[in-house]
Formats: sequence, C-alpha cells, structure tokens
Amino acid sequence: MQGSANLNIMMKAARKAGRSLVKDFREVENLQVSMKGAGDFVSKADLAAEEILKEELRTARPNYGWLAEEGGEEDGEDPTRRWIVDPLDGTTNFLHGLPHWAVSIALEHKGQVVAGVVYDAAKDEMFFAEKGGGAFMNDSRLRVSGRRQLIECVFATGLPFGGRSDLPETLKELARLMPTCAGVRRFGSAALDLAYVAAGRYDGYWERRLNAWDIAAGLLIVREAGGLVEPLTEGGNILEDGEIICANENMFSSLAKIIRT
Repeated sequence: MQGSANLNIMMKAARKAGRSLVKDFREVENLQVSMKGAGDFVSKADLAAEEILKEELRTARPNYGWLAEEGGEEDGEDPTRRWIVDPLDGTTNFLHGLPHWAVSIALEHKGQVVAGVVYDAAKDEMFFAEKGGGAFMNDSRLRVSGRRQLIECVFATGLPFGGRSDLPETLKELARLMPTCAGVRRFGSAALDLAYVAAGRYDGYWERRLNAWDIAAGLLIVREAGGLVEPLTEGGNILEDGEIICANENMFSSLAKIIRT
C-alpha cells in the first residue's frame, strides 16, 4: 500500500525508534529505571525513543505541533496540525521482559486524527491507516472480526493498578461481561489493544483514564478497519476524556450496553 508522504515519514520514524527499543529490550536487565508514579515507569530506552521520533518528525515537518508522553506539548507554526506520540506504549511490559509493547504515532489535523501508526517492533508488525484509505498491517489489509455472538467474542481492557480508584467499577464491568463472552484479556498496551481489534484478534475493547498518545493512532486504525469507536461516556470526547469503547459493528451495541450500565 502506497501511503502519503506524511504516513511514510511516520512509518520510517516508528521503525527507527523501534530498532532502538529492540536493542535496549535485549538488555532490559541493565536499564536504568526511575519511577514516575505508581505503576508508571520511565526508562532510558523510552526517552531515547522519543528523541529519535522527535528528530525524525520535527525535521521532516518542523511547522507541526507536538504532543508526547515524556516531552509534553509544544505549539507549532502550523496551528492546525500536530504529532501525537507515545514512544513506548507498554512500558511495564518492556521493563519486565514481556515482548508486547509498541511505538504509537498519530497525525492530527484540525482536531481530527488523519493518520496513525502503531509499530510492534518485537514482532515486526506495523499497523497503519490514513483517514479514508483503509487500515493495514504490513502488506495485509485489516478488517475487524465478523463475530455476531457474545459467547464467541474475546474482549480486551485495562485493569487499574497501584490503588487506582476506578478498580471497583472495572471489577463490576468484568463481572457483568465475563459470564457472557469467550474471554477478556489484559495485555498492557492500549495501542496494541486497538490494533488487535482492527486485525480481528479481539472483538472489542474498552478502557478509562488513558492519555491521547495512548489511543490517537489506534482509534483511527480501528475505524479504518470497519470498527465502531465511541467515547465510553456518551457525548464525551475520546482524546480529551481518555475513555474509549470500540468493537466490530455487530457486537458494539451489546458490549456498550454491558459496559455502560
């Protein structure tokens, strides 16, 4: 699939950052790690990957704004466009030697995500999409699953950690959902959860208390793969509120009814 110049820039940057992360992942025991907060770590690898992405993206498009996990927000000369970047989504997995983490890059134009890349460097799986152009993984077109029965479906979510106050609510949701479906997974990377919905590996996903850089690229990839994506709270704003629910078209209403009860 031949993408736009911007998409090619994003994919090149993701691969370069991914190579750096894979190198550090092989030496994960030797990484110097500092704690930012409960269950939220930052490593030298994380910061190095963000520097690579910033150099690649800002060099190619110096006028665009910037929003990233470690580096914060910077305005660009072009107020209509900005990069939304997570250099390492799934940091805890990375630091525990679990090969399930990704580089996430989104391009926002006038408040809408128009291109997204989620790169799983450990498995060399590049998920990407442009608005109106479909979604892909490497050379394959992506399509959400076609399952129509809850009991056949596998869903994904995040589980609150470190004493977060939303744990009781999440446990209630799981108690309602798990008896009706084939399983619920918690793999620890929101970007890959969304990519897996787009690929039909999961049938749906929901989570709260996320950041824009966790989900900006993935939500577009799901939509371009034919999935339905909404704010978890009806009438909300996904990127501003950090809440999301998505599924294939057949199962969205059933999942939403259970989770939003």
